[in-house]
Amino acid sequence: MRRVVFNQKGGVGKSTITCNLAAIGAHSGQRTLVVDLDPQGNSTRYLLGAEAEGIEDGAADFFDQTLKFSVRAKTPEDYIVETPFEHLHLLPSQPALEELHSKLESRYKIYKLRDALASLEDQYDAIWIDTPPALNFYTRSALIAADACLIPFDCDDFSRRALYALMENVQEIQADHNPGLKIEGIVVNQFQPRANLPQRTVQELVDEGLPVLEPYLGASVKVKESHERSLPMIHLDARHKLTQEFVALHAALSKPATRKRAARAA
Repeated sequence: MRRVVFNQKGGVGKSTITCNLAAIGAHSGQRTLVVDLDPQGNSTRYLLGAEAEGIEDGAADFFDQTLKFSVRAKTPEDYIVETPFEHLHLLPSQPALEELHSKLESRYKIYKLRDALASLEDQYDAIWIDTPPALNFYTRSALIAADACLIPFDCDDFSRRALYALMENVQEIQADHNPGLKIEGIVVNQFQPRANLPQRTVQELVDEGLPVLEPYLGASVKVKESHERSLPMIHLDARHKLTQEFVALHAALSKPATRKRAARAA
């Protein structure tokens, strides 16, 4: 399963959600790949820590190669690095992604990521794609390459207003480029159950019939420590309430895949 975590609004927790769900899958034994397409590289720093500064090959090098012809072209595997966590690999972000954007868009390299990830399907049980906070070449590439889209939602009115346009953009990609893409659900992040506004906002989404996933992810300062120490929550504090919410969310996402595998086996 290839999932993209996408929201055009910044600061909604895309990288945190991507890395923590990926880390939980890897911790349970799934061969897992994180693809960091955000030039800011938050997922890359989260998973590699100080080692992120010394990356020689990464996502920018992969895309740069698509602009050139080479008899001895590197394979997608050549751009992937190991993380300190067993079963968890990373296609790291690089700042040069920003510089390459216009060239890639003008040369219409929009399907290259899809083809690369398809060639890796036998090597990974799960692929998670982190995206920039914009509907640009990298985000479109990710949506075209993915089977499912998760939309982080941080319980404020600005996020809600942007949500409808965002879902329309995903559906447009689905109609024009990737008929197999589905909106798997809205991930409620930074939820404060005792506050009236988040409760009311999320309930209104549920009442509208939107695919709001459970459990909701609570607000916690522990996640900031997780970022600082480059340790996803499952490795920092497996018993923490937020960690258990991530574990439950990962389990909820895994159930449909489990049912499909069982149906195919039958």
